[in-house]
Amino acid sequence: MRGLRLSPGMAPYVLLSPFLLLFAVFGLFPLLFSLYLAFQVWEPTDGLAAMHFVGLDNFRFALGDAWFWKSLRNTVWMALASGIPQHAVAIPLACFLQAAFRQRWRDLMIGAFFLPYITSTVAIAIMFSSLFSTDFGLVNLGLATLHGLPGLSWLTPDHPIDWLGRPENIKPAISLIVFWRYVGFNMVLYLAALQTIPADLYEAAAMDGASHLQQFRHITLPSLRPMIYFAVTLSVIGGLQLFEEPFILTGGRGGSDQAGMSTAIYLYRMAFDFNDFGAASAMSWLLFFMVAGLTWLTNRALRPQGPAQ
Repeated sequence: MRGLRLSPGMAPYVLLSPFLLLFAVFGLFPLLFSLYLAFQVWEPTDGLAAMHFVGLDNFRFALGDAWFWKSLRNTVWMALASGIPQHAVAIPLACFLQAAFRQRWRDLMIGAFFLPYITSTVAIAIMFSSLFSTDFGLVNLGLATLHGLPGLSWLTPDHPIDWLGRPENIKPAISLIVFWRYVGFNMVLYLAALQTIPADLYEAAAMDGASHLQQFRHITLPSLRPMIYFAVTLSVIGGLQLFEEPFILTGGRGGSDQAGMSTAIYLYRMAFDFNDFGAASAMSWLLFFMVAGLTWLTNRALRPQGPAQ
């Protein structure tokens, strides 16, 4: 049998067709269906025929829902509390590893810091649930050893901190976990960018009498600006989509007074606990526009500046 021959113009499309088919089924269709669903009222158990068009009512409901706004405030709080320290620590840490360690030991340190990022989120959340335990957690036991310091006499085994039970402690605990998980990832990004900076720049600056701090300010930071833009953009997108850590630590309910309920958790509960898929879809699109807007602002603030024209 004579083999099937493809024209040069059709061959790329045939080779790409498996990806395009999977993307259309599992990517494009759910996206378009959620947009369609945002304008409907639907009870899933009644089938697709039960959909009823309500126009912008779902968006009006979302914008007037106090719990939706509270989840947004929680999300922004945790995104800022975990995201800003990530980069404030990752940049100096990357510079330190670049300057203080040879390649072999540097690779070992990179692996140690990168390990939390590739570890299962569920395993991390369960581990920190034990660490933050009120009575037997290692965090409280460690803090109790500081009770002799000025102003910290209240940190004793008799007065442990209820990390996951009191509303004022839930968001800091979640933010600490997110910071611990992603600081190594950002460090690797910055370390990769540091290795592209020509050593001649530092040698010339040293010959001109520039201190290490001046070299960091005038050479390192400007050279890192494209990577800072990329890493901060990832942090903005990931922080506003925070789900796994607060979901597991709070049992999927947001914790006491819903203090740990992120917007993604509220969307999940709106759809699968309250069976309001239309409102959940509308909220998801509002979150999308918020992520897009903040990403645009990040682009305006941090995008690399081209040469003057």
